[in-house]
Amino acid sequence: MRRHVPAIFIRSKAGILAALLAGCSTLPASAQHKPSAPRTQTVVCFGDSLTAGYGAAPGTSYPDFLRKALEAASYHATILNQGISGNTTKDGVSRVANIIAEHPSLVLLEFGANDGLRGQPVDGIQRNLVTMIEALQHAHIKVLLLGMQLPPNLGPDYVKPFDAMYPALAARYKLRLVPFLLKDVYGHDELMSADSMHPNGAGYAQVARNVLPFVEPLLEK
Repeated sequence: MRRHVPAIFIRSKAGILAALLAGCSTLPASAQHKPSAPRTQTVVCFGDSLTAGYGAAPGTSYPDFLRKALEAASYHATILNQGISGNTTKDGVSRVANIIAEHPSLVLLEFGANDGLRGQPVDGIQRNLVTMIEALQHAHIKVLLLGMQLPPNLGPDYVKPFDAMYPALAARYKLRLVPFLLKDVYGHDELMSADSMHPNGAGYAQVARNVLPFVEPLLEK
């Protein structure tokens, strides 16, 4: 004679088995997938005194203000200030290997003003910029070109080809371009230092605002 097993007992066993199976399929919290930490990107601001922050107090260069703006916008980026006062494009060529050695994801390239103010041939300035751009691109580093414009008292025959050089290079190498780094700064006495050539702290803050919209599309959050 078959022994009758109460239905409630069968249901209880089934419930216990289901609970055990469910427990086996659930990993402990420590073993569950954790989202990876955001990747920190290195951004090098590479240039002359306008990058170094000449004319302003320490901590008020445009790279300092750019770092604060990117942090406020939740970008994970390390900003390196590689500006040296007095540098020309020739100096930049001699330094570009050291910049590449930092393994940046983005370089803000700011050179040419000192060459222009010294009346160096525009074709030579352009060759040096090309050397730096090509070296950085060969290393798979994104480049943001920071354009400069010369004061008109240097004469139209020199100023016109100089000013046109930056858009031409940006088009040739498919670079993002800040058309004029000192837009809304140069010529505004309240934003310039005593030499009337370099911004003061408030001026560099505006320079960072000029640059920020061009930097953000080149970074990851």
